[in-house]
Amino acid sequence: MNEYRSGFVGIIGRPNVGKSTLINALAGEKLLIVSPKPQTTRDRIRVIYTTDRMQLIFYDTPGIHKPLHKLGEQMNKTALNTLKLVDVILWLVDLTQPAGKGDAWVGEALKKSGQPVVIAFNKIDLAPAYTPEEFLARVDAPAWPWLKISALTGAGLPELLARLEAMVPAGPQYYPEEMITDRPESFLISEFIREAVLSFAEEEIPHSTAVVMEEMKERPTGKIYIRSTILVEKDSQKKIVIGRNGRLLKQIGQQARAQTEAFLGQPVYLDLWVKTRKDWRNSLPALREFGYWDQGSAD
Repeated sequence: MNEYRSGFVGIIGRPNVGKSTLINALAGEKLLIVSPKPQTTRDRIRVIYTTDRMQLIFYDTPGIHKPLHKLGEQMNKTALNTLKLVDVILWLVDLTQPAGKGDAWVGEALKKSGQPVVIAFNKIDLAPAYTPEEFLARVDAPAWPWLKISALTGAGLPELLARLEAMVPAGPQYYPEEMITDRPESFLISEFIREAVLSFAEEEIPHSTAVVMEEMKERPTGKIYIRSTILVEKDSQKKIVIGRNGRLLKQIGQQARAQTEAFLGQPVYLDLWVKTRKDWRNSLPALREFGYWDQGSAD
């Protein structure tokens, strides 16, 4: 009888390579928000994949990028600190985008980590910009194993899971089999709200927003009451997020409520407010308050 295998897998890559889409595909339901806008993921989020032979705990991490503020610096630190916490690193690469200096920088960081690495070339359902061999030569990667996948269609995912199963050690089942994430419902719902902001707000607005869950409780009617605050950095941004006669905020609320109801399986009353917190992305107290200060980082 084969030994049960379990381990922690850190998904690392540049922004918009499909990390959250891959996690959602492996989880079998939408847990993480996705958007064509870069730097969508801000947190290190654990998602658990369990079978009768193995348990893989995936860390979805922010895309590694050139930071423009303290939030961006913390997002990079969160991603890189994950390398210390895992048994295997899954480097996710977008096959449709040419390899650049950022990819080479990621490759160097992975070499220095000394951790086992497997490369997954994503988006094989789209027109490639290069071959895997060309990418590996461009970033001067070691002889790491690699394979091609599509997180969107599921192509190559069984092979990827088999590869990861072989790379993690024999070990216990850390989490109950029905558990698919260690994050509370309130966090996931706040992310649904932020995704709606990403969907409807103008280009410069989404990355200056944070969502704070103020209250969540079930009413006697069975409807879940949720009160959340969308924070922005400028009063002018507040006006944009609310929109004329509250139109944009209504659209944001409708999308977020639909996703939340599908997730909870219950009717929801979503009470959204918009407030200004000036320059919060460069404020260490604000980053700590909103949970964006990585515990592995020094002040």
